[in-house]
Amino acid sequence: MVRDFPLAPLENIAREAGAERVSVSAVKALKESVLDAAEAIAKDAVSASHHAGRVTVKSSDIKIACR
Repeated sequence: MVRDFPLAPLENIAREAGAERVSVSAVKALKESVLDAAEAIAKDAVSASHHAGRVTVKSSDIKIACR
């Protein structure tokens, strides 16, 4: 599982959402949550592509997995 992910973009997302200050622990927790959600979506997208008889995951598979 990918765990090397920069923290700065996540801090920017929190600031754009209205946070004036964001702790490092909050950004790390957001990182874990985002990566966990992304992994679940990717697994569902792979299942969708296999169901369609493909080995390539397409954007439509991602969209289906997000529903």
